[in-house]
Amino acid sequence: MKIKIASDFSRIPGARFPEEGDFSGQQFRQEILLPKLKEAIDIKEILEIDLDGTAGLGTSFLEESFGGLIRIDNLNYQAIIDTIKFVSNDDPEYIEEINNYLKEADEKEGN
Repeated sequence: MKIKIASDFSRIPGARFPEEGDFSGQQFRQEILLPKLKEAIDIKEILEIDLDGTAGLGTSFLEESFGGLIRIDNLNYQAIIDTIKFVSNDDPEYIEEINNYLKEADEKEGN
């Protein structure tokens, strides 16, 4: 399974929430990431998320997309990191940033 943000969602991802503009992190999480991730977890398959090819990924977009999986959708941290594989040749620091958002959300939820 694979999600390429640039082609499956937008080459120009937006801010955190839809009211802040088009292609928000919330929209990406709800419409694309969450359904695919739940399916991958259910069938025990790796979900590759390709971060390359966008005009950039803002911190609010990334935190809402990935941290929101735990904060809002109540997914299990371990299940997420066991299922998702990131590809980011354009800017490998995005992977570390996302992993930090996942970890912080997990800690805030008291897990």
